[in-house]
Amino acid sequence: MNYFTRKDGALIFRRRHELLEIRPWGEGLRIRATENREFTGKDWALSEPVHMAGRIEIFEDHAEVSNGKIKAVITDFGKMRFLNQDGKELLREYYRSWDYGTEGWKDLDQITMVRMTGRQYRNVGGDNYELHLRFEADDAERIYGMGQYQQPYLNLKGCTLDMEQKNTQASVPFMVSDRGYGLLWNNPAVGQAFFGKNRTEFSVQSSKQIDYWITAGDTPAEIVENYTAVTGRVPMMPDFAMGFWQCKLRYQTQEEILSVAREYHRRRIPLSVIVLDFFHWPHQGDWTFDEEYFPDPEGMIRELGEMGIRLMVSVWPTVDRKSVNYQEMKERDLLVRTNRGISVAMECFGMEEFMDATNPEAQEFIWNTVKKNYFDKGVALFWLDEAEPEYTAADFDLYRYYDGSALECANEYPVGYAKAFYDGMKKAGVENPVNLIRCAWAGSQKYGALVWSGDVPSTFTYLRNQVIAGLNMGMAGIAWWTADIGGFHGGNVHDPAFHELLMRWFQYGTFCPVMRLHGDRDPHKTPMNPEAVYGGGICASGADNEVWSYTPQMEEMMVYYICLRESMKGYIKKTMAEAHEKGTPVIKPLFYDFPQDAAAWDAEDAYLFGHDLLAAPVLTAGARDREVYLPAGAQWTEWETGTVYDGGQTVKVSAPVDRIPIFIRDGAKVFEKAGE
Repeated sequence: MNYFTRKDGALIFRRRHELLEIRPWGEGLRIRATENREFTGKDWALSEPVHMAGRIEIFEDHAEVSNGKIKAVITDFGKMRFLNQDGKELLREYYRSWDYGTEGWKDLDQITMVRMTGRQYRNVGGDNYELHLRFEADDAERIYGMGQYQQPYLNLKGCTLDMEQKNTQASVPFMVSDRGYGLLWNNPAVGQAFFGKNRTEFSVQSSKQIDYWITAGDTPAEIVENYTAVTGRVPMMPDFAMGFWQCKLRYQTQEEILSVAREYHRRRIPLSVIVLDFFHWPHQGDWTFDEEYFPDPEGMIRELGEMGIRLMVSVWPTVDRKSVNYQEMKERDLLVRTNRGISVAMECFGMEEFMDATNPEAQEFIWNTVKKNYFDKGVALFWLDEAEPEYTAADFDLYRYYDGSALECANEYPVGYAKAFYDGMKKAGVENPVNLIRCAWAGSQKYGALVWSGDVPSTFTYLRNQVIAGLNMGMAGIAWWTADIGGFHGGNVHDPAFHELLMRWFQYGTFCPVMRLHGDRDPHKTPMNPEAVYGGGICASGADNEVWSYTPQMEEMMVYYICLRESMKGYIKKTMAEAHEKGTPVIKPLFYDFPQDAAAWDAEDAYLFGHDLLAAPVLTAGARDREVYLPAGAQWTEWETGTVYDGGQTVKVSAPVDRIPIFIRDGAKVFEKAGE
């Protein structure tokens, strides 16, 4: 009996309850499987128009679908494996059964009384299922990408990752394997990814279908380029955004933010962007300036512009019941629904609900409001905070979106949030939108999402975690990424231990896609108006956080690195152009450019900024030197000393508290002198 047919350029497999499709897609294959009668119409992250040719061959007991450098082979029992262009097996589904030896590949070692299949469905009501997709594990495999997790593991083999969005955590479910393949779990449902020694598994609690995309490539670069071709690539980053950004917990008044900008200008310290953070509004969901504290926003923006500084303003998707927009949004069903109990999703100086970023009408509503109250006054940069969204009770079964139950689609929220602003800004004439955002999912990059790593603590442990997080975000297609320089929580401006951390973080931040000083510094200031009942008056602010707020040594070091960043703008521009055109991460693990160097795969505490600069941040308190592995196949010049090293060796170099070890590849031109 033959279970295979061709339909609309895809291979269809039907057996018992299951419907499965293998479709050529870009330089890879999209696989969908369900026990429903048909697939949904959602493409999720696979949003880019792509060439879909491929080759389909049907044989007596199996079928094959080939496209690009990958081939899927599926038996008439439905068991599947993937090969590269040379016939090497990259991945195979996981099956355990007492009769396994009579089916498929007749591997008697797989016979067991414990039955487990590569694709498993358990109905949880209606046409939704708890889904499991399982593959055989390889003990030696290395796995990268998957987004941003606060942990010290660049190689994710052995890790269990929660596929759910939270403050400091961004699930971007694309993995790159050193075996030569990349796999996108193209499903925004809440679940887990498990990269164990006994199996690799993706599972979700409630969804209508298994949906993933797989590609093969000879290098990690080829795999990432294939992936970003089908999910989208960042716009070209504007020149101004490549400079230094100033930020703190919150500037409380128009005069305060102007005084800081004037001081940067007076000291002739280059400043590209200054950020106006939260509670500059009357109520959450008003999306406008509080006129009591910002009486002349147009004049403020005009004066900043005359100093060459752009203003970024914070936007939250929260809507307080006292907001001027609450009732209309509630009546028009533009808010995330609460399935049970009181309609409150977050408590923060009030009772708030969230704008439903999966609803196109809600996207249009928030942008139209923001355009009138900010953009038309001269603001063209937005900080899209709370983008997970950050529920006070993160019980996803409580909430329902336009696209379905939160269990089924919550992970796509940051994509819709970024899209609302990207689409609105493009329509308003902004050529290359760039907006800071606290979370991402697969495809966020195409909507100008500059992701930052959230409210991480101010410790060396979390500095190390950010290095890992940024590299794995790049491997997952998020080329624009940054972290709060100094961390967000717990940095006391009078503490020498924090001074050392801040210096090391500032050095690292110089060689991130965006260089942004931020943090909730201690000791806190008192609220401006303790008797206020709403708006900026009710909210305290952290201590000062400008480059002159610390010691003279720290100011000197910070200004040095700000100017060094300015001297790199030509180099950064080329790097950003490659991210835009090819999807290349701005910061990347050493193996990205040196995949043939086995030792480069083991180096996890240094990275490439572009292709020609190797940065080796100091990640331990008290360290004044460190060892650095320099990849084979290039010569490396230490920037501070001019010492030239052959690649393929580990060197020990000096790292005084005010300097980060950096190396230039093969004499490349990275820095420019003034006037060049």
